Amino acid sequence: MSKAAKFLVMLALVLAASIAQGATKPNIIVILADDLGWGDLSCYGAKDLKTPNIDKLAAEGMKFGNFRANCPVCSPSRASLMTGCYPDRVGVPGVIRTHSNNSWGYFSPIGPTLPQLMRQNGYHAAMIGKWHLGLESPNTPLERGFEYFYGFLGDMMDDYYTHLRHGENYMRLNKDIVTPTGHATDLFTTWASDYIKDPRRNEKPFFLYLAYNAPHTPIQPPDDWFKKVKEREKGIDEKRAKLVALIEHMDAGIGKVMEALEASGKKSNTLILFSSDNGGDLPPGANNGPWRDGKQSMYEGGLRVPFIATWPDKIKAGSTNGLEAMTMDFLPTLVEVIGGTKQPRVDGTSILPALMGEKQELVREQYFTRREGGLKYGGKTIDAVIKGEWKLLQNSPFEPLELYRISEDPYETNDLASKERRIFNEMSLIFMKHLQEGGKVPWQKPLH
Repeated sequence: MSKAAKFLVMLALVLAASIAQGATKPNIIVILADDLGWGDLSCYGAKDLKTPNIDKLAAEGMKFGNFRANCPVCSPSRASLMTGCYPDRVGVPGVIRTHSNNSWGYFSPIGPTLPQLMRQNGYHAAMIGKWHLGLESPNTPLERGFEYFYGFLGDMMDDYYTHLRHGENYMRLNKDIVTPTGHATDLFTTWASDYIKDPRRNEKPFFLYLAYNAPHTPIQPPDDWFKKVKEREKGIDEKRAKLVALIEHMDAGIGKVMEALEASGKKSNTLILFSSDNGGDLPPGANNGPWRDGKQSMYEGGLRVPFIATWPDKIKAGSTNGLEAMTMDFLPTLVEVIGGTKQPRVDGTSILPALMGEKQELVREQYFTRREGGLKYGGKTIDAVIKGEWKLLQNSPFEPLELYRISEDPYETNDLASKERRIFNEMSLIFMKHLQEGGKVPWQKPLH
């Protein structure tokens, strides 16, 4: 055999081994809803809505009851998902908005992002839906690690059909401005399904981040979905009916994405994580279950969110877990799943043992911060820290700190700040330590 022939044989063997190794790595889909309340899924106890497709994910996998988002508003939790860090440690203590005078974050280039780590480990990384971490270079999805982006750069849409925000079009296909027609939920569903069915997905494992903007305001479900809810739920409040319809419409979209996954033959080797960026928004009628308050708040209703994970033959079907995990745990978990190198700068912890049915405890503090403008906040922060059975929080920058023993008072009804002064002082020191750590990172666009 000639040297050239031997080289070709060796090359073929190397390629075959590489393909075989890639085939063992699971595809990964992260689905993030926007402002979905803890109690706004039928599998989490809702009685006036039906979410059969998300319920099916729970039935086929694991449902968490004590999962918290990293922040009670959008951008910070998304920054934590992308980095595995507390959001203020990556420059996003508040909402990044389209107007600079009301924007309270700038996504720092510190550390690799989740899609960058996926690509380093042989994955194709795609994002479809709402980005909300920057409108311009260097903080666009393609520049922060994704190879493919089809979605919306901004904070919210003023209309689910025009997709505009303050009269501007932030819809993009990679770098190009696009003007698609249709309800945003349907568009994101179609684009995600098309991505999964693309023959190129057979070339390497994929990581798909599907970020719906539903059920964020404006509460604008398709008319037929609203009509169906009104006919089924006799006597339902109209405001609540619209929100239920918007959630059910999103659930149907997730069902179509799952159908595309099954039709592609990839379901058996795909890990799916589903959650929300923060608690449900109460004014439009959200249901946060038994938890106090909702979106924007440091009480549990603003932080507690649904979390479901499914992975055929790996995660036990129909299982539940009470682990107090957080959005920032996604990154270290997925890095461990794919056999990547553990990242030294992350704050999150891999919860893969829990997903695999092993007993796992997370002995750590949980810290939450949110910076906001307007007369209600004045550009200051609201914050909370949880350690063991205790939670210290300040839900207004102009009000005193509150202390709750959440092991006995999970619904935060009895403020013990004046009675438990030793605990109050200890928790206050932890509180300040986190504030100092987050304060090291600029959260406004740097001057050039």
